[in-house]
Amino acid sequence: MAASDRLSALLVRRLSKGSLSSCPQLMQFRHTSENLDRFIPNRSAMDFDYAHYMLTEGRKGKENKKGSVSSLSKEAYLKLLTETFNMNRTRILAFKNKPPTPVELIPHQFYSSVHQSKPSKPLRHIPQTSEMTLDAPDIIDDYCLNLMDWSSSNVLALALENTVYLWDASNGSASELVTVDDEDGPVTSVSWAADGQHIAIGLNSSSVQLLDSTANRLLRTLKGGHQSRVGSLDWKNHILTTGGMDGKIINNDVRVRSYIVATFAGHQQEVCGLKWSASGQQLASGGNDNLLYIWDMSMASMHSLSQWLHRLEDHSAAVRALAWCPFQHNLLASGGGGSDCCIKFWDTHTGACLDSVDTGSQVCALLWYKSERELLSSHGSMQNQLTLWKYPSLVRIAELTGHTSRVLFMDQSPDGRTVATAAGDETLRFWNAFGAPEVKKDAPKAEQPGPFPHIRQIR
Repeated sequence: MAASDRLSALLVRRLSKGSLSSCPQLMQFRHTSENLDRFIPNRSAMDFDYAHYMLTEGRKGKENKKGSVSSLSKEAYLKLLTETFNMNRTRILAFKNKPPTPVELIPHQFYSSVHQSKPSKPLRHIPQTSEMTLDAPDIIDDYCLNLMDWSSSNVLALALENTVYLWDASNGSASELVTVDDEDGPVTSVSWAADGQHIAIGLNSSSVQLLDSTANRLLRTLKGGHQSRVGSLDWKNHILTTGGMDGKIINNDVRVRSYIVATFAGHQQEVCGLKWSASGQQLASGGNDNLLYIWDMSMASMHSLSQWLHRLEDHSAAVRALAWCPFQHNLLASGGGGSDCCIKFWDTHTGACLDSVDTGSQVCALLWYKSERELLSSHGSMQNQLTLWKYPSLVRIAELTGHTSRVLFMDQSPDGRTVATAAGDETLRFWNAFGAPEVKKDAPKAEQPGPFPHIRQIR
């Protein structure tokens, strides 16, 4: 045995016994100040079998390899064997313990089964084209008018020049409700009451007619409140709120003889949009003067002009599109006209603008999805598209195209499944933008027919 091999074997035996005191040469080397090593080996972290192999057999193997030629298969086998037994290590001494193997608090099989048992929500398919298209000849292309409304009884009202037509979505039948005289027309706004039976019609002559749609008869005419055409209407129970080109907003109690119960003055130009909040406590109004007002009923006055709660001046164009959020009662979305192109979100308690997104085109109408945190907007110029937004991230989910003119009028079916749009291209289109509503499993019921059961036949 060579002297170097005998010294290596002696070193391994001393290391295994845990003492180097009987080797004066090594002790002398250890205490030499010039060669002092700051790292002290940790015997509990060392693999003595591997150390012995490396100091004896490993060195022999390297020496033998220099003088012999082995086959490729043998070299591959030795390489695989070395990797398997972790013999590609180079260090003999260890200075710290290996980190302990992490302990799984939850066994892997249970962890994976829990995650697999939770089903992921499937992605909703949104058709990019309309489900059905109807003609709407002679529809007035005016940004400040509101010529379409969908009732709670699933009947769509649409004003075309001097005539108001009704389209029953349950069976696809159409009928004429009323045609006004030329001296009163054209019709400038329509709005259904909550009962789905009574409808208000605003006229170019500044008057408002109330009709019973089932009996097809005129109930009363409201006159004297406005000085010019009435382009905006909205209901709150028995109160009909009207907005005119004169900038005035009037609350009318249709049950009494003296129907004007409150007047709101703030807009300097035509009122383009009116929307009551779900609670009926706040009213939002947008005007051609680029202003958005929030009115609170606690501040309404019967004998004098009512004061606004908030006067919001952030839009740089006419404000027509208004939509109250169904899942957050004090959240209002508003859309601006061609030189603004923004959708803004407001906290109506404080008047703060929470967020804003530049859509790139005129915002004509807004609708919240009743089952998801999503907002649908209709637009003009460029593409005349419908855009579906995720809230609050404001990521575009989908864009629906088909109209060739700005999409001024948009409303939603009572069950929330279908969206109707009317545009200056004289077409009325129906879209499956929101999809089928979720059905609760704990209360199974007979499947109700959709708003358009004949759509499959038309397609």
